[in-house]
Amino acid sequence: MGIVNVTPDSFSDGGLFFDAVKAIEHGQALADAGADVVDVGGESSRPFSESVTVEEEIQRVIPVVEGLANRLSVPVSIDTTKAAVARRAIDAGACIINDIGAMRLDPDMAPLVAGAHVPVILMHMKGMPKDMQVQPSYKDVVSEVKAFFQKVLVRTEQAGIGRDKVIIDPGIGFGKTVTHNLLLIKHLSTFHNLGVPILIGPSRKSFITKILGSGPEEGREVGTQAAVAVAAYQGVHMVRVHDVARTKQTLEIIDAVRSAGRS
Repeated sequence: MGIVNVTPDSFSDGGLFFDAVKAIEHGQALADAGADVVDVGGESSRPFSESVTVEEEIQRVIPVVEGLANRLSVPVSIDTTKAAVARRAIDAGACIINDIGAMRLDPDMAPLVAGAHVPVILMHMKGMPKDMQVQPSYKDVVSEVKAFFQKVLVRTEQAGIGRDKVIIDPGIGFGKTVTHNLLLIKHLSTFHNLGVPILIGPSRKSFITKILGSGPEEGREVGTQAAVAVAAYQGVHMVRVHDVARTKQTLEIIDAVRSAGRS
């Protein structure tokens, strides 16, 4: 999954693709580089960020979703917690909803997903972006995140959304310390018995620079590929990244290792 942030303030590339034409060109470039899905978002979820209005988010993302849906052969997803934005995006050609709030922040989201019959990505987040990194704590982060998804899957079924439409995301960097993030990445295989695909988004997150220290921006991307490799080796189904071309190479090596037979 390649990332298109149509925002002025995203942590990694805020402002670079705020213009719709540039965002569409970037989405096309991600697809050309091998992205299987292009994810468009119009609201930054970086730590301490503030939300934007429905109207502003629609104004940012709909021209981009429409432009990409008309030119790409791969699916376009909409990264939003707002049902009104998701509805407009689906009308514009999006066919996946990526909700960092796991359909908890807007009561209209679950009925929309059920009625639209589209896949939905549900992420674990402790708190909200503006406060999620204020001393997050867990007794056992892996068990607690897994228990969260067990409850979420019950709610989705009650809402008429089949498990075949659900993808889960442990939410790296969303209400977690460096240690929490590392434990989730280390134990991703624990989530397989939930019976749904797993997505992970470690791309250029701050836990990488906290481990490697401040240095060239290249270090954050190298760290991303290391996290992607660990996740892929444990069999996650999708990775959400900024650098698609490099990630495709990482995944090719991991696939080769996983499929290698004994000599």
